[in-house]
Amino acid sequence: MAYTRYLKVAQEVLQRVEETQSDQIKQAAQMCADTIAQCGLVHLFGSGHSRMAVEEFFPRYGSFPGFHPIVELAVTFHTQVVGSNGQRQALFLENVEGYAEVILRNFTFRPHDCMIIFSNSGTNILPIEMAMGAKARGLPVIAVSSLAHSKASSSKHPSGKRLFEIADIVIDNCGPPGDAVVEIPNLTYPVGPTSSIGTLAIVNAIKCQVAQLLTENGQPPVVLTSSHFIGAEESAKQIERSYDDYKKRVCGT
Repeated sequence: MAYTRYLKVAQEVLQRVEETQSDQIKQAAQMCADTIAQCGLVHLFGSGHSRMAVEEFFPRYGSFPGFHPIVELAVTFHTQVVGSNGQRQALFLENVEGYAEVILRNFTFRPHDCMIIFSNSGTNILPIEMAMGAKARGLPVIAVSSLAHSKASSSKHPSGKRLFEIADIVIDNCGPPGDAVVEIPNLTYPVGPTSSIGTLAIVNAIKCQVAQLLTENGQPPVVLTSSHFIGAEESAKQIERSYDDYKKRVCGT
C-alpha cells in the first residue's frame, strides 16, 4: 500500500537524522543557547514550504522566546495559489537578486545574534543571499537543507554557491533528491515528500536541547504552555509572560 510505503520511508528519514546529524544538532543547539543566554536573538528564515520550519520554532505551544521568525508573506503560501499574490510570483521572487538585502535592512542585528536558514534545495537565490547577508553582518549561520538534493543540483546564484557551502553549521534533513519518495503504478511522477518530516524533527530536537542547556545554566525559558498542563487561566497568563519576554528581546530592552 502506498501509505505504508510512505510511513516506512518517513521512519527511515528520522532514523538517519538521529544516526547522522546528532553532532550537528548539538552544535546548533549550543550556538542558539549561547545566543539566547546573552540576550541575543536566533533569527529564522525560510521561503516557500520551508516557512513551516520557522513557524514550528516560535510561536507555538512548547516553544519559547529567543527565536525570531522572519517570514515574508510574498514568498510563502498564506495566499492564493493563482491570481493575486499567487505561487508563480512567489517562485519568481525567490530568485530575484538583491531581494534578501531589502529584507535584511528592516532588522537590527546585535553582536550575539545568529541565524538559521531553511531551504530544502539550498539552491535558490533568496536563502543563499540571506545567508551571505547574515554572515556579512557578523552572524554565524546554521543551514537546514537536503544535502543529497543540493549536491545533485546547480545553484541559481551567480556565485555558484549553494546554501550548505556558505553556512557555518549544516544540518541535513536526510531527504532524497526530488523530495517525493513513493512511486505509484501508472503514475508518472512520485508523491509523498519527506523534507518537512526531517526538517521539523530537527527544529524540535534543537528546541528541546536549547531548553535543557538554558535551564542547566539557570536561565529556564518562558515556555508557551498549553492549558492541558496548567489550566486555562494560568496558560493565558503564561502566554502573556512569554510574549512580553519576546517583546523585550526583540526590542532590545
